[in-house]
Amino acid sequence: MRFTKKLAGLAAVAVSVMGLGGAALAADYEWTFQTSETAGEPGFVNKQKWADDVATLSGGRIAIEILPIGSVVPHTDTLDAVGAGILQGHLTDPSYFSGKDPAFAMMGNLVGAWSDPFELLGFMQSGGGNELYSELVEPYGVKFIGAAATEPEAFVSRLPIRTVEDLKGVKLRAPEGMVYEIFSKAGAAPVSLPGSEIFSALDKGVVDAADNTVFATNQALGMNDIANFPLYPGFHSLPMIDVSMNKQIWDGLPEDLQEILLTSVKQFSFNHIYSVRQLDASAVEQAKANPEIEIINWSGDERAKFRRIAQQEWQNWAPKTAMTQRYYDAVTAYLKGRNLL
Repeated sequence: MRFTKKLAGLAAVAVSVMGLGGAALAADYEWTFQTSETAGEPGFVNKQKWADDVATLSGGRIAIEILPIGSVVPHTDTLDAVGAGILQGHLTDPSYFSGKDPAFAMMGNLVGAWSDPFELLGFMQSGGGNELYSELVEPYGVKFIGAAATEPEAFVSRLPIRTVEDLKGVKLRAPEGMVYEIFSKAGAAPVSLPGSEIFSALDKGVVDAADNTVFATNQALGMNDIANFPLYPGFHSLPMIDVSMNKQIWDGLPEDLQEILLTSVKQFSFNHIYSVRQLDASAVEQAKANPEIEIINWSGDERAKFRRIAQQEWQNWAPKTAMTQRYYDAVTAYLKGRNLL
């Protein structure tokens, strides 16, 4: 509510400025931000809306072009591109940078940790997450503006997977890193595939299941039509969205524009969560209307079993670097303190 009131005040100032003819003036700052989604995905559309909000709140002084994944550089290279000024910013999953530092894997997607996006946002804002991530990216010449999150990712499957035991031997697509390792320890046979190949791999039986984005997107892509046993709500993956920009540019901004950007990211996070939540609910009803699709919802006991497997992998990752240990200590303390572990 406080964020909404602050945005309303900033918007009133912006509208006043625009009314003085600011809409017709060229922007003082013109930036390009690359995302980790393809054009048209809910996340991409919502990030475009965020850029529109920044333009309005700044009275037209900031213009941000939002580009889909891979438009300027590969999704794994946006961190370096932002630091070098090739891109002025990005909105992405930090897990893509795990090759640079294992802390990016933990901070980007601590598998099994969060059952609701507001749990993750709470940790970022009051559990030390924002401070740790800011420290992690600063040596790359990047300023962390804020974190956003989405709904827990769904799981598409050609087989009915009702328990952790049912994962044994299942060929499933999972991204490399922590997610891959946790599914392997749960008994599955993970396969690393790019997102663009998931549909055909499922259709041809190359894989039996896939960790792939939110339910609404999977439904829109026809994933549930060829993999008739989706798992929802998700039990495993809830990635963070990192909204960052070039630090040199940030340092040169007036304080009022810095405040607008900080506040706009907080509001974007809320808007994005509720937008995807509504899309998921609608997609679930659509899927239920198809008698060939069975939506499987894991019991609390099975979710707890998977989480215990995931926690063992957190412990394996914690000693990798000083930062992974600090993050592990902070996040487990936060979860314990709120009876979420």
